[in-house]
Amino acid sequence: MKFTTSRPSLTESKVSPLKTTVIDGDHLFIDFGKAAFGTISFVPPKGMTKVVVHLGEKLNEEGRLDRSPPGTIRYRRIEQLIDPDSESCRIKISSDERNTGNNAVLMPENTGEVLPFRYAEIEQGVSIDSNSIKQIFVHTPFDDEASSFHSNNSVLNSVWEISKYSIKATTFCGVYVDGDRERIPYEGDAYINQLGHYGTDQEYDFARYSHEYMIQKPTWCTEWHLHSVMMAWMDALYSGQLESIETFYPQLRAKTLMDFAREDGLISVDPDTRTSEMEALLEPHFQSGIILRKIRDVMDWPPGSFTEGGTGERDHHEMMPYSTVTNAFHAHTLSLMTEIAKLLGKHDEARFFKNRYEKVVSKINDILFDLSRGIYIDGEGSNHASLHSNMFMLAFGLVPEERKNTIIDFIKSRGMACSVYGAQHLLDALYLNGESQHALELMTATHDRSWWNMIEEGSTMTMEAWAYRYKNNLDWNHAWGAAPANIIPRYVVGVRPTKQGFEEVLIQPQPASLEQFEAKVPTPLGSVHVNYRKTPAQLEIELPGNMKGRIDVSNLGLASLKLNQKEIHLDASGFHDFNLKASN
Repeated sequence: MKFTTSRPSLTESKVSPLKTTVIDGDHLFIDFGKAAFGTISFVPPKGMTKVVVHLGEKLNEEGRLDRSPPGTIRYRRIEQLIDPDSESCRIKISSDERNTGNNAVLMPENTGEVLPFRYAEIEQGVSIDSNSIKQIFVHTPFDDEASSFHSNNSVLNSVWEISKYSIKATTFCGVYVDGDRERIPYEGDAYINQLGHYGTDQEYDFARYSHEYMIQKPTWCTEWHLHSVMMAWMDALYSGQLESIETFYPQLRAKTLMDFAREDGLISVDPDTRTSEMEALLEPHFQSGIILRKIRDVMDWPPGSFTEGGTGERDHHEMMPYSTVTNAFHAHTLSLMTEIAKLLGKHDEARFFKNRYEKVVSKINDILFDLSRGIYIDGEGSNHASLHSNMFMLAFGLVPEERKNTIIDFIKSRGMACSVYGAQHLLDALYLNGESQHALELMTATHDRSWWNMIEEGSTMTMEAWAYRYKNNLDWNHAWGAAPANIIPRYVVGVRPTKQGFEEVLIQPQPASLEQFEAKVPTPLGSVHVNYRKTPAQLEIELPGNMKGRIDVSNLGLASLKLNQKEIHLDASGFHDFNLKASN
């Protein structure tokens, strides 16, 4: 495999217990406050030659460590001998065949195996000095001070904290993986990881390495291949590094899946629609055909059955060979490849992708839109319309202006009828189309399809699904559920690059009904600070030197703002263009 950047290094943090309690007479129960991937260490008392330790993520109804947790929530009993002359005991985690075989990413040998756990119970541990007990937290170097967010909404603050922490805690492999159950890199998961990492730390190599890993070792999901183009574009847009898109340009071109297209431009991976010519073109990019033979639409996960009224996360989406969702992704990647080609000076390629993009968008809007209802159907030949077929079209900017009102009304009527993955694109669609209040209500909801519910259930990282009832093999350490880690800085605070490497930036706060917030957003040029108060109306922005772009406060009703402590008077448009000199 080839990479333009090295695999990120890992480090260890030693976390002290939040609380220790003696139970059952001589057992020591430890709560570290948050789950982390790693192990536990302590100074053994003299004479201790063996120890039995229980590690886990969840408590049972009695408030004890749950030794039979549901799904793939983690628990492990470990019995270990102790060298009588040892001054420290570090518990060794044995490998788990569920996440160390097949396509799983293995831990570096010098780090050793890890387990996600918050709680520990040490049998006959009362003689251990509790001050010596540490949770050994394995993660990539992470600057906890690089980002911050605090508002008057306590639920939103908690949602931000669990999402930010999830980004840090799930870096334990040095590659973005889909939680502890499989430890496999999936492109759709990694895209959300990537954006969350950008929103919480000034770190870009981790996402790039993960992206390049998956280009060369792809998964089976149609839309995940298309996500590779999205990851490549975000890497260039945020970091400004172009070597990766130059190196992998042929693979990115294939990842648009345009070789699956029929004459009118729409694509389908359905086996009945393929030709031998298609497969010959695509095979070099799909692990010698292994993935090519397995590729199929995912749409959202876990699935449900349209015909049987299944209860998955697809809003009863009808899976059709020529799908609206798949073709929305396809059109989006054609648009991104237009911009990637421009960045690389490939002007003929840029024109090719632009023309193809316009052709596909025109066809989608011609045959996959129900004029009578004013919404998009699930695919060619379907009469059903799901949240997904409409939110992806809106999120990717494929909906004509005159159709947006009915699309938005339909999307809002469906609530959170998607998975934690789909929530990323739903919130994108809402914030990009002036629906910040509905988006805020979804992020601060307290029902069982919410981030608050993850916290209420006891997890300290975002979960693989909204609740166990929606996915009975879920794990509690899945950053594809951490969309608020990027949604809050990109839309609530409103800091987004508009040219590669933050060469230009848009600052467009969308606080909706929030009374106030204070935030710090990392960029390659330095931190952006945004402080907002609704009453009295005020906005203070601190920008690093050598940054230019636009501030858009047109939805805030402000007459002025403070930019780097200087008052700026605004006209009726609510826009301010700036071009700051480099700081000394």
